[in-house]
Parts: sequence; C-alpha cells; structure tokens
Amino acid sequence: MINRTGSAVWSGGLKDGKGTVSTQSGVLKDTQYGFKTRFEDGAGTNPEELIAAAHAGCFTMALSAQLGEAGMTATRLETTATVSLDKADGGFAITAVHLALVASIPGATDEAFQAAALKAKEGCPVSKLLKGANITMDAKLQA
Repeated sequence: MINRTGSAVWSGGLKDGKGTVSTQSGVLKDTQYGFKTRFEDGAGTNPEELIAAAHAGCFTMALSAQLGEAGMTATRLETTATVSLDKADGGFAITAVHLALVASIPGATDEAFQAAALKAKEGCPVSKLLKGANITMDAKLQA
C-alpha cells in the first residue's frame, strides 16, 4: 500500500478565516487558501483546484499506460480537468468533472486513441474516487 499525506491549517471563521495547505513532498508548503480563493477570485488555491490537478495528472498517466499497452507512445498529452462545485442538498458538492485532452501520438488512429482514453478515464484511481460525479471527456488527437 502506498500512503501520501496532505495537511491543512485553518484559523478564524469561514468567511474571514485563513488557511494553508501543505503536501508531504513539499511541493505545496503553507500554500494559502480561504473563502475568497474558493468562492471568489482571491490569491491562493482551493480544494477543487487541487482535485482538478490531481485528476488531470492521474488520468494523463493512466492514458500513457493504456497507450503503451496498445503499442502507442505519445509525444505530448495535455489534459485540463474542470471540477464543478454546485450548491446541493443544503450544502455544496462536486457534481461534475470535465476532462479536456489534446494528444499528439505518432501513428495512432482516432479509434485506438479514443478507446485508450476511455479506459484511462474509467480506470484512473481519481476517477474511481470521484465516481459519484458526472465525469465527461473531450479527447482530440492532433496530427
């Protein structure tokens, strides 16, 4: 089993409070987050942005594995994940994630590429974690 950690520290109330998040690797260290970074346009990060980055990274790595199993190697895979946070049931919920992928894969057919992308979308661990959300994908193969 592989374990990774992230941590958060918060001081104050919901709207006037401030927090920081850090990761075990140190890539994020005391990175600012708060109400404005989550619900407005303040400086810092927020949980949904971090989930989007995690999903994009996980999916893209899973796609690389699927392509390898199909005998293909990408020269570039670029994924943007958009996480939707909506008000639901008296609170908020992540209701959807959209994966937008642009890929350069020499010699790949669109059919083989789409099949690999679908397997990666369904099989990556973050997709499995977010199975309650509507996960959609737009995958484009560049020439």
